[in-house]
Amino acid sequence: FGSRITRVVRRTTLAAAPDMRVLARHAFRRSNLTVSCARAFSAYPHAVVLPKDSNQALGIGQYAIDFINGKYGETVDDKVWERIEMFHTDSVMCGVSALAMKTNAPTVLRNEALTYKDSKGATVFGSGEKVSPEKAVVANASAVREWDSNGTVFGYNPSIPGHTAGEFGHNDFYPVVVAAAQVTGSIDGKKALRAMIASDEIRGRLAEVFSLKSYKIDHVVHGAIASAAVYGALLGATPEQIESAIGMAVAHYIPFRAIRAGRDLSDSKGSSAAISTEAAVLSMRRAMAGFAGPKDIFRNPETIFRFF
Repeated sequence: FGSRITRVVRRTTLAAAPDMRVLARHAFRRSNLTVSCARAFSAYPHAVVLPKDSNQALGIGQYAIDFINGKYGETVDDKVWERIEMFHTDSVMCGVSALAMKTNAPTVLRNEALTYKDSKGATVFGSGEKVSPEKAVVANASAVREWDSNGTVFGYNPSIPGHTAGEFGHNDFYPVVVAAAQVTGSIDGKKALRAMIASDEIRGRLAEVFSLKSYKIDHVVHGAIASAAVYGALLGATPEQIESAIGMAVAHYIPFRAIRAGRDLSDSKGSSAAISTEAAVLSMRRAMAGFAGPKDIFRNPETIFRFF
């Protein structure tokens, strides 16, 4: 895997570094350089390094738990709080308007979700009835993405050698946090926003390191990994359970960019992130119920990350 995943919690950033680091934004990236963490991240005193010879899937799980639960203190800049509120509000408006205009995929997935009643679950836009959390997530995330107008994360940070993969992704994943808050009933607004930041940071750093599109793999895999970690952290999962869920998501549910090919795109294009995130949340629920997924998935000899 030859990468270090370093996490930086100064401005709320996770970054993967050479040999994979996570930086001051909380993001990941890969590089063949062997610059030491101390030298590369001297400006980020709260950096957390996941060494290349460590179980980085487990490390991501621990990071999500620690960051969301405030282990690193009040290290998030005011501008970051303002931006995450804006991104979330923007995504909700996009989703609600897509449903109001009766767009196809969001409507189909919302109707589907409403057939999966679960009194301990979460809600879809425009309904107070609770459904299975992964179904609420797929419906709401699809609606958020439908107009292709919500915010974007672009994985490109030339200030760190090797963090220029240039993969991207949109802010389709906040419904994961809302669903977790509704399931637990004990997550306040600030913690929810912190979890949204953690999600953006994890997938942002992965996008700096792994250009999945280079192998015709859809970039939403990064968001699925982040979603499993964040959902699990909010539900009280252990790092090992999050590792298991990430392993399942990567081993069982890899989408290809065939959904984006051709002149006439299908509903699969706009719902790719939603469907992958549905699988991630389901994987997390299974892991918490005792199902054991593949361990140490980033170093697994047969994983997609061995392409890099």
